[in-house]
Amino acid sequence: MRRLSVSVLLLALAIMPLRGADWLTHSGDPQRTGWQKDETKLSKDSVKNLKLLYSIKLDTKQRSVYSLYGPLILERAITDRGFKELAFVAGANNDLYAVDADLGKIFWKKHFDWHAETPETEQANFLCPGGLTAWPVLQPPPQRGRGPGAPPPAAPAPAAPGNQSPQSAAPASAPQRGGGGIFAIRSVFVLTGDGDLHQINVNTGDAIGSPMKFLPPNGKPYSLALVNNIIYTITGQGCGGTPNSVYSLDLNDPTRTVRYWRSGSGGLWGTAGPAIGTDGTVYAETGDGQYDPATNRYANSIVALTAKELKLKDWYTPSNAEWLWKRDLDMNVSPVVFPYKGRDLIVGSGKEGRLFLLDSQSLGGSDHRTPAFRSELISNEDVDFAGAGTWGSLASWEDAQGARWVLAPVWGPKHPNAKFALTNGETNVGTIAAFKVEERNNRLSLTNVWTSRNMVTPAAPAIANGVVFALSTGEWVRQANDREGGLYQADARVQRSAPAVLYALDATNGKELWSSGNQVTSFAHNGALSIANGRVYFTTYDNTLYCFGFPMEH
Repeated sequence: MRRLSVSVLLLALAIMPLRGADWLTHSGDPQRTGWQKDETKLSKDSVKNLKLLYSIKLDTKQRSVYSLYGPLILERAITDRGFKELAFVAGANNDLYAVDADLGKIFWKKHFDWHAETPETEQANFLCPGGLTAWPVLQPPPQRGRGPGAPPPAAPAPAAPGNQSPQSAAPASAPQRGGGGIFAIRSVFVLTGDGDLHQINVNTGDAIGSPMKFLPPNGKPYSLALVNNIIYTITGQGCGGTPNSVYSLDLNDPTRTVRYWRSGSGGLWGTAGPAIGTDGTVYAETGDGQYDPATNRYANSIVALTAKELKLKDWYTPSNAEWLWKRDLDMNVSPVVFPYKGRDLIVGSGKEGRLFLLDSQSLGGSDHRTPAFRSELISNEDVDFAGAGTWGSLASWEDAQGARWVLAPVWGPKHPNAKFALTNGETNVGTIAAFKVEERNNRLSLTNVWTSRNMVTPAAPAIANGVVFALSTGEWVRQANDREGGLYQADARVQRSAPAVLYALDATNGKELWSSGNQVTSFAHNGALSIANGRVYFTTYDNTLYCFGFPMEH
């Protein structure tokens, strides 16, 4: 009977598709496009039937305005309790939750103890909250045969004579029953507030090997990326004394050498973390500070780094970088990268309120100050450093006709001089702005196409089958308390924020197709969307995971 059951299981696995619609990382892919290419259920015709499937409270401790990150979605986990679709949500208090995505129930939970010699910071503000601050990343799925799609578990470091650091003395991972292929154990990688990188078995929540020291403690890293078995992140605000840098750790390197590139000045704080080009080039934006390449200071720039060594390959710095620094108008988003006619194009933005289109073959020309295209101001007529411009990350997709689109979350009013062919009502609070990549006479440009309805502090959108999903986060984001001095802290921001609202928009014209209405009860800080298998997910400040989708008979 057991032999028959195993045979039936093997047969079922053999006829099942290996690759579901996973969501492996912030924005869905290392290029940070937010485009779910494998979705089959969500469409312009079906979104009118979206329902709130569940909302589940997770008990992490909030730190300032930070609470939950994620989720990441694994369409098929093979567990001892059967096939599971799992949603992985990280908590600010160094927690990780696996939620049964079908049932909306916790499958397992793991809390990570503090391992650094430096104590965990007791202070928590919106600039340096402490705790866990980076979205985790899921290991890509296996491919049939041998291929680059499924990196192996992190290789244990070999024993060396003499004294060993804890890093080099990491024990080997336990042998895995069932072999590789579709039975291979997938991992989720988590960077905790003490600077340790953890490799976790997605099925059980158990650690695979010992933690790997990646960053100094009490820093502020942003979302992890995993490409060719190298983990990447960026850091900002100098929290915990951590230098503003791009970091990498090669999981195949037995010595666990951490590599980094220092900006020399500005912080790196695009919420989606670094973007990785199709050739492995690492792209990131730097924020306010001094721009002086002669002294290795690259503030308010978009930089391109080599994949393994993180050596500076190229960079672009706006010609008005000094003005940006003076008025605190950081370049502050994660760039989005996409292929175009045999090379990558990169789009960046920031608080100033304009977009930059760069060619990977030469980001800024010979002077590093000349982009392929620089838009007029889309927003921020008032030169506001806190609640206007473009924040967080961007998105991009390609339609059936091969046209490439770029989407930007616009905070605050649209600039009165920014003209769009299609509008969907007033945009005095915030909006999603859509652009098309066009080329005329060998010159690239971003053409304004549409703006959405009003949204409060919108997050970067996500796209599936011609539908743009946009989250009006509801967050009140003023920073300087000009009446009493200092900065507004979490209590003031929480009290003045409004509940988030999820919208579905027609990707070609921005028309509203559906809305969640008043079903959400709190705002979302650094809000982001995840899409997989007919469902749209996000988290809110009150420690809640929301899942909208189509009801399924159980």
